Amino acid sequence: MAAASRRRGGGSADYTWPGYVDALTTLLMVLIFLLSLFSVAQFTLTDTLNTRDSAIEALNKQLGSLASVLSIEQAASEGLKQDLEKLTLQLRQNQTERDRLGADLAAQRTASDALKIERDQLTERLTSMLAERERLAASLESSNKEAAAKAGDLQKEIERQRLELTRLAASLAAANQDKGKLFGDLTEEQKLSAEQKAAVVRLTAELAALKGELARLSTVLDAADVKAKEQQAQIVDLGQKLNRALASKVEELARYRSEFFGKLREALRGQSDVQVVGDRFVFQSEVLFASGSAKLQESGEKQLANVAKRLVEIAATIPKEVNWVLQVDGHTDSKAIASAQYPSNWELSAARAIAVVKFLHSEGIPNDRLVAAGYGEYQPLSSTDAARNRRIELKLTNR
Repeated sequence: MAAASRRRGGGSADYTWPGYVDALTTLLMVLIFLLSLFSVAQFTLTDTLNTRDSAIEALNKQLGSLASVLSIEQAASEGLKQDLEKLTLQLRQNQTERDRLGADLAAQRTASDALKIERDQLTERLTSMLAERERLAASLESSNKEAAAKAGDLQKEIERQRLELTRLAASLAAANQDKGKLFGDLTEEQKLSAEQKAAVVRLTAELAALKGELARLSTVLDAADVKAKEQQAQIVDLGQKLNRALASKVEELARYRSEFFGKLREALRGQSDVQVVGDRFVFQSEVLFASGSAKLQESGEKQLANVAKRLVEIAATIPKEVNWVLQVDGHTDSKAIASAQYPSNWELSAARAIAVVKFLHSEGIPNDRLVAAGYGEYQPLSSTDAARNRRIELKLTNR
């Protein structure tokens, strides 16, 4: 204040720069700097935003392109999916058709095997019946020959008796003639001599005896003819009875066989390596034996034990007059074997059948009800599948 008074008192001009001007200037410069900085920042931000907008637009375009490509790919994927579904359906249909054809083929094989076994059965029965017919024919022929021989002997005897009768008749006629001569030559008293009466009585008795013998021989011949006819009728009736008895026994055995097979099917249900072919149970050799061996394996013994158990149960109900046997057939494939123990497949198949028979006997089946047979490789079931030919067959049949 004093300085100001002095300046005003001196009357001289005061050129002192006011301090607020500097402050205002400084503030203005700061404002200008801030405006410039804001302008630069705004420019930079605008440029950045423009760049981002361009990038976003480019990204949107790229996204649209990718969306188009994705749509195309989705359409293609849908097409491929439909094609895949079609192919899957077709594959399933083909698999179903293949399974059906496989089942049909297996059924055809089973039917073929059954027909083959049925043919073998019918052949065996036909052979048996032919042999029985031949035996009956031979018996009939023998009876006919015997009857013919007896008839011939009787005919010869009748002819001999007839000749004797003729001779006696001739002798009687000669005696009568002699008697007539004597009657003509002798007197009435001499005609009736005792000797001539005796001769006449004797000749009359011989004639009566010859007539009786002739009647007896005729009766014997008629009886022989009747007996021969009766014997022939009896032979025919015997043949019919035999055929009926055979048919009855076959039917009875078939009934027990059916019951036996039914129980075995129940016991061996689920065993894919055991098959029923016609009237036989077929065990694959791999189930019972090792390759090239005739020694039963433990798994095979278990299955055969089930068979023996069911057969023992059925055997207790079969009448004694039914002459049944369990036939065990051994079969191999065509692969040759030449060991010291088994020189050929004949020995191997027979040894396997015998091993099964011995095991079944040890399980309670009598020896007189068991039959073992080896067929080697000569009764195959298939010409292409060797495994099917390596087998053991069980068949309940009659002797």
